[in-house]
Amino acid sequence: ISSLNMMDKWVLSKLNSVVQGVDEFLAEYKIFEASRLMQEFIDDVSNWYIRRSRERFWLGGMPQTKIDAYMTLFTILDELIKIAAPFIPFLTEEIYQNLVRTNDKNAPKSVHLCDFPVVNKDLIDKNLEENMDSVLKIVNLGRACRNEANIKTRQPIGKMYIGATKTLGNEFIQIIAEELNVKEIIFTSDATDFISYAFKPQMRTLGPKYGKLLNDIRTALQLLDGAKAFSELNEKGELALIIKGEEIILTKDDLLISTAQKEGYIAASEAGFTTVIDTELTNELIEEGFVREIISKIQTMRKDSDLLVQDHIIVGCDKNKKIATIIEKNADLIKKEVLADIIENKISNGIIKEWKVNGENVTFSIRKNK
Repeated sequence: ISSLNMMDKWVLSKLNSVVQGVDEFLAEYKIFEASRLMQEFIDDVSNWYIRRSRERFWLGGMPQTKIDAYMTLFTILDELIKIAAPFIPFLTEEIYQNLVRTNDKNAPKSVHLCDFPVVNKDLIDKNLEENMDSVLKIVNLGRACRNEANIKTRQPIGKMYIGATKTLGNEFIQIIAEELNVKEIIFTSDATDFISYAFKPQMRTLGPKYGKLLNDIRTALQLLDGAKAFSELNEKGELALIIKGEEIILTKDDLLISTAQKEGYIAASEAGFTTVIDTELTNELIEEGFVREIISKIQTMRKDSDLLVQDHIIVGCDKNKKIATIIEKNADLIKKEVLADIIENKISNGIIKEWKVNGENVTFSIRKNK
């Protein structure tokens, strides 16, 4: 276990937490809660663990890290179909026969003859799970910022600031940087340099409770230090005001919170985190964005062809001067990523396709290098 990487340890911890949770829910006949727990875990496995581990699955040969990834995934599927068997009996039986019985003839003849998985508490690391949950929240906020700024994921960003009450370890920061394609991540306990907050009363909830005091509450909210009030609301889950000698307690449901962003920055906040991206793109960052787009287009052409993953190719490019210059400057990186031995400044026979790369019209050709 100690040799496993962080993603393996996280997903095995999550698996055992899910097994424990499903067992407890079923003991209380809470069918919906148990099924929801499994559904959320399947989403985590599919959209996070497998995607983050795909390079390990694709490695040549059988290095230990590839073996670890496959064995971890097998363990997940093996235990998942056993806890899901009462819910989806036929599908889990089909998977069990294909996955387990073909590899272990001594295994029980049916998934429905297997024991319910036993929780391995030694594999549960709640701190690791909480940190990864924080990573997922930050990544989602970062994507929202990119979308608002209309900056593609393949376009690198120079800096991102994360407003949070605690920092994360370097391994987690590296994951965030890779997912959001950011060069530098800076944690800060105060994001007010980039964003300000303003509060208004939520009439739907406050009207029935404090109808006569609504105008006074609105005035008090306008006079608040927005950053300080937002911090208090996140830490305590409520905001206390003194209105005409009476203490008024407001929750997030009682408030309409608006934000204003400093020019050149885009921010998003949720669940105690604030992410801020620096939208300024230097010439170097823009060029790197072009390189990533070029690599992506050529890789798409490889996938659409009959080439094997390990086949080397020759790439041709039309005479788009800007694209040709970028390719020439970054030829070594592009060749390595797409397994190209030669990049020619002309279109030759093979697969030919026209593309628009960040607004530039260009035509690429690829053919197998025999």
